[in-house]
Amino acid sequence: MQQLTGMDTLFLTQESERAPLHIAPLLIYDPSTAPGGLVRFKDILRLFASRLHLAPIFRRRLVDVPFGLDYPYWIESADFDLEFHVRHIALPKPGDWRQLCIQIARLHSRPLDRSHPLWEAYVIEGLDNVEGLPPGCFALFLKMHHAAIDGISGAEIIGAIHDTTAEPRPREDLRARRWRPEAVPNAASLLARAALGNLRQPGRALQAAADVLPALNRVREGLRENRFHGIRERVNTRFNGRITAHRSVDARFFPLESIKKIKDLVPGATVNDVVVTIVAGALRQYLLAKGELPAVSLVAGAPINVRDAGDRSGGNVISMMTLSIYTDIADPLERLHQVHEECVSSKEYSSAVGARTLTDLTQTIPPRIAALGFRAASETMLRTGATSPINTIISNVPGPQVPLYLCGAKLVCSAGCGPLLDHMGLFHAVLSYEGGLSITATACREMLPDPAFYAECIQGSFDELKNAAERLGRRRRKAMSGPRKTRAPRSRRTG
Repeated sequence: MQQLTGMDTLFLTQESERAPLHIAPLLIYDPSTAPGGLVRFKDILRLFASRLHLAPIFRRRLVDVPFGLDYPYWIESADFDLEFHVRHIALPKPGDWRQLCIQIARLHSRPLDRSHPLWEAYVIEGLDNVEGLPPGCFALFLKMHHAAIDGISGAEIIGAIHDTTAEPRPREDLRARRWRPEAVPNAASLLARAALGNLRQPGRALQAAADVLPALNRVREGLRENRFHGIRERVNTRFNGRITAHRSVDARFFPLESIKKIKDLVPGATVNDVVVTIVAGALRQYLLAKGELPAVSLVAGAPINVRDAGDRSGGNVISMMTLSIYTDIADPLERLHQVHEECVSSKEYSSAVGARTLTDLTQTIPPRIAALGFRAASETMLRTGATSPINTIISNVPGPQVPLYLCGAKLVCSAGCGPLLDHMGLFHAVLSYEGGLSITATACREMLPDPAFYAECIQGSFDELKNAAERLGRRRRKAMSGPRKTRAPRSRRTG
C-alpha cells in the first residue's frame, strides 16, 4: 500500500465530469514488421499480461480515506481484469485522419472509472485512408490518470510495453512471480493512519517553510539585479473560461532535424524554444483569423520535470514555468529570439524559487482544504471575469530516438492528448520520437470548434519560421563567403 502525494491528490480533487485529468499518448503502428505481417488483438492482450509487473499503475487502484481526512492510497487490486482495460474498436470507412481525431476526442472526454486501476488502452483499427501511413496500420490510445503519472514516468510506462527490436523479448522476472494482491484496508485502519499523519503535519510545514525562506531571498536578489523577465499585462482569450465536457483534437508532425536547423540559427536556443515559437505563431494566426488577437503577448504554462536523478517513483514530480510567448510579434525570427530570452529568464526564476520546494509545499496542505481552495478560486475567477494567469499549456516530453515495436509492429509516429481545466481550455502536447516531433492540440470543443483549421495554423507557423530561417541562413552564408573576385575575360583566339 502506497500513499499518494499532495500533488497527486490535487489531480483527483480537481477532476470533474467536465474536466477528466488523464494524459493519453496516441501511438500508430505498422504491422508489416510483425511475424506474418499481422498483429491480432489477442497478441496485444498477451503482451500486456506479460508486462504488467513492469509498471505499478497497471494493477493499482485507489482507496480513499474516510471523510477525506488524508491523502488516498494505492493498493494492488485483487479483482484486476485486463480485458476491462484493453479494448478493441475500429474506425468506420473510409478511416481517414479526421475520423481518427474525432474518435480520439470522444475517448479522451470520458473520465476513467475510479473503481478500477486508472488506465485504459484502446486498440483502433481501420486507419485505411490516413495520408502518409502504410496500409494496414493500427493505433493504440493509452489513457493514464495524471494522479498516477507525470510525463516522465509516463514515458517509462511506454517503454514497459515496447521492445527495441521486432522480435519481442521475454520480460519475466522475480517481480512477476512475487506480485500479490492486497485486501482493501478497513476504515478504522485508514483513520488511524490519518491521525498519525496529521500529527506529523506541523513538522512537515515547518520544514517546507524553512526551505521557502532562502528561496524568497534568492528571488528578491534576482529581481533587484533584473535577471528575471516579468510577465507583462495579462489578457483572456476564447480559451480562458468555463470548459465543457466535449473535446476537439488535431496534430501536426515535423522532422526533428528541421526543428534543430532552425534553433541553430539563434545562439543558445533549444528545440523547446522553437516549439514554443511555433505554438505562439499558430495562436497568432488563429486569433487573427477570428479577429480576436490581443495587442499584448499571451502567456503559456510549461510543466517542468523536477524529479531527482535516479528517482524511479511514479506519480507527479513536476512544477510549472510561466512565460510570455510573444504572440504580439509578427516576425517569426524576432519572436524566436524573444522566446529564447524569456525561457532562459523563466528557468533562472524557477531555479531561484526551487521548483522542488514548491512541489513539496503541496504536502503541507490538507486535501479537503486544498480542493475547496482551488475550486473557490476558480469559481471566483469565472464569476468576476478575472484574467487567467495562463492562456495555454505547452508540455514537451522528449521521447526515444530509436525504433520501438509492439508485438513486432513498428511504432511509426506518436502524438499526445493533455488534460483541460476551467480557464485553461487549450493544451499543446509535444512528443518526439525517432527523428520526428508532433504538436497536438487538445481543446474544449466549444472553444476550438475547428481543430483542423488550428492544425493548419500550426503547420503554417512552422512553414513561416522555417522559410525565415532558411532566408537568414542563405544571407549568412553569402556574407561569410565575401565578394567574389571578378576574372578578366580571356582573349579569343582567331584563326
